[in-house]
Amino acid sequence: MIRRVIYIVLGILSFMYSLVVFRVGSGTFSFVIWIALGLFFGFLYFMDKKKLWEKVPKIVFYIFRGGIAAGLAVFIICEGCILSQFFSKGDAGADYIIVLGAQMKDWGPSVVYKHRLDAAVEYLNNNPETMVVVTGGQGANEFISEGEGGKDYLLEQGIAEDRILVEKESVDTSQNIQYALKLIDSPNEKKIGIVTNNFHVFRGTMLAKRYTEADISGIAAFTEYLYVPNNMVRECFGVLKDII
Repeated sequence: MIRRVIYIVLGILSFMYSLVVFRVGSGTFSFVIWIALGLFFGFLYFMDKKKLWEKVPKIVFYIFRGGIAAGLAVFIICEGCILSQFFSKGDAGADYIIVLGAQMKDWGPSVVYKHRLDAAVEYLNNNPETMVVVTGGQGANEFISEGEGGKDYLLEQGIAEDRILVEKESVDTSQNIQYALKLIDSPNEKKIGIVTNNFHVFRGTMLAKRYTEADISGIAAFTEYLYVPNNMVRECFGVLKDII
């Protein structure tokens, strides 16, 4: 009985959270993950209530349970890696910092992107010799490239234009980093910080270390607490994709 109550509660919470994520209108379909999770808990409830597990061949049951256990283990390890960089402040005195792009809205940087740019502003103010590369191309739903929009925001915050380099062709995190490195003279000899939201730092630095021998560190920007669960789960898939 208690097990079925847990399934119901988790299923309802998953469906409710999918609506929260959907209302953000970020352009991604990550809310589908939570709908799928809600359906999964509904499946477990149905199987338990109707006592259907007793009719399932033991080998199938053990394979199902083993698959769930293996998936959960991979997920926990992946989340542990993400959390290991969650509060990273970066190393002082970087030659360059690279701000990973995010969506531009009609009124300016999206909330996610603004937090990244604000973290960059704080670092640049504390390290006046550091240069910054803002990254990201122009999506179909954006009036300006993410790189150019990021530069405009930094200028508004008082960062000198001669400290800002703009990359405006990339379409994903991997390209953000690869294309930004092309704008840096002798990047392998530099000290570089990767600026992105806390849940994204591990993946960002992992990719950067793949593409350069530079001294890489992560600089974690804030993430709205309500959306941390969604971002953490989605990021796990991104990390696994990049590793594979």
